Amino acid sequence: MPQCLICQNAIEPFMSFGKMPIANGFLRPEDFGGEFVFDLKVGCCERCHMVQLTELVDPAKLFHENYAYFSSISTRMAEHFRCYAQAVRDEYLKTPDPLVVEIGSNDGIMLQHFAKAGGGTRHVGIEPSANVAEAARKKGVNTLCRFFNEETAKGVRTEYGPADAVLGANVVCHLPNIHSVLKGLEILLGPKGLFIFEEPYLGDIIEKTSYDQIYDEHYFYFCLHSLANLFKQYGMEIVNIMPQNTHGGSMRYVVARCGTWPVQPVVGERCAKEVTLGLMEPASFGRFRRNVERSRDQLLSLLEGLRRRGKRITAYGATSKSTTVTNYCGIGPELIEFISDTTPGKQRRFSPGAHIPVVPYERFKEAYPDYALLFAWNHGEEIVARETAFTATGGRFISYVPNVRVQA
Repeated sequence: MPQCLICQNAIEPFMSFGKMPIANGFLRPEDFGGEFVFDLKVGCCERCHMVQLTELVDPAKLFHENYAYFSSISTRMAEHFRCYAQAVRDEYLKTPDPLVVEIGSNDGIMLQHFAKAGGGTRHVGIEPSANVAEAARKKGVNTLCRFFNEETAKGVRTEYGPADAVLGANVVCHLPNIHSVLKGLEILLGPKGLFIFEEPYLGDIIEKTSYDQIYDEHYFYFCLHSLANLFKQYGMEIVNIMPQNTHGGSMRYVVARCGTWPVQPVVGERCAKEVTLGLMEPASFGRFRRNVERSRDQLLSLLEGLRRRGKRITAYGATSKSTTVTNYCGIGPELIEFISDTTPGKQRRFSPGAHIPVVPYERFKEAYPDYALLFAWNHGEEIVARETAFTATGGRFISYVPNVRVQA
């Protein structure tokens, strides 16, 4: 039986999505035969309450020199990270000449605001994917191309000194060696240093049935209870939280060494709410599984019905999340003509497992389909507001979070 990555307790999966390819592994036809697959299963540890994958993919297969996700593509995310950086500067950087470190800094979308602000703030980005790390350097962001762990933390502390703030955004859930990460934080943070990070929130995933958040890169699905148990082992505590709208529902956490910062009342209030929601109860995950199965059946039925009526269906956004949806639901090119995407590294390739063609965004505009399946649903408001020409022709978006529906 699999063991919990946090406490090594035996853990039983509450759901299996079946065989799954690498979520961001968009491929060429000649790669179809050797495509890597694994069993995508998720479980909750009854001892420490951490929800997690029970079969892991080697991070080197996921984050590498050809990694396909660049944060700066989304204007909405660019604005989010500008505000994130501003909030950190205004609320938490109180010492002269502070040092800010970001774990998983991608293409420098957040750290660029520290690099440029007021003559520049001392900063270091830690990014394991060589191509996006190089993109960050071109923006003037000081970036190291490596994974964050104890060794990396020692090197940064030796060269730059203790960190006033270590930041992260949708990255800690990507790190299966999470104990090494916490040990690295012990080394790197100054006495009153803060670890500020945000991740998709388990409560939102359960409430919205956003099962496409479950894929190979997301080893963990956090709530306050599971994180509090983890940080307590390292003499740290959550002192503040801020719900976010990003990624379909996220939580920003502020973590400090115990007793060094006041704990805000909102932390206790959210913990109590998690108990009410049953986020530590096995029955909640049984209901989630049934809701996911219902969503799958409804989506497949809708798409098949539209195709029988001769309707053209394409998809919008070759996201990592879409890999879970297409492979779990059995959606292939017989239902979806193509997926349009603005990311050059994904274009003229095929989606993982399902092998749906991925084409440049311009193809979507050349001849609008009847329906567009919104894989990038977490950017739905931004997309719908931009695609008025599509909807003006009678085109309609299909969404599946929080429920399967054709948008008016």
